[in-house]
Amino acid sequence: MKRVPLSEVKDDLSRYVQLAAQEEIVVTRHGRPAAVLIGFEDEDDWFDYQLEHDPRFIVRMEAARQSLEAGRGISIETVRAEVGVSGASQRRERSSAKRATVPKHATRKKRTS
Repeated sequence: MKRVPLSEVKDDLSRYVQLAAQEEIVVTRHGRPAAVLIGFEDEDDWFDYQLEHDPRFIVRMEAARQSLEAGRGISIETVRAEVGVSGASQRRERSSAKRATVPKHATRKKRTS
């Protein structure tokens, strides 16, 4: 995570948007974190970001996790075997796995002021 003063970001926003596709940019004001600039390499990254920050999706994922932990549910391998599918391409599997993962920070409650 790169830290950059707001004055630098204002002077060269386009460059920092491009950099943000590779790593999050913490924008500082008077030396203190003020914002985070998050970039997206492609539409899939944008889609993932939207899901990860959608409260409805977070609630559904947490319910699914609890269900699996309680022993309810079946593995993807079992589903594939039952429907006779050997598996998707590597890109598809990576993309699906990425979408199905909600980072722990996304389940935190938002602060209210």
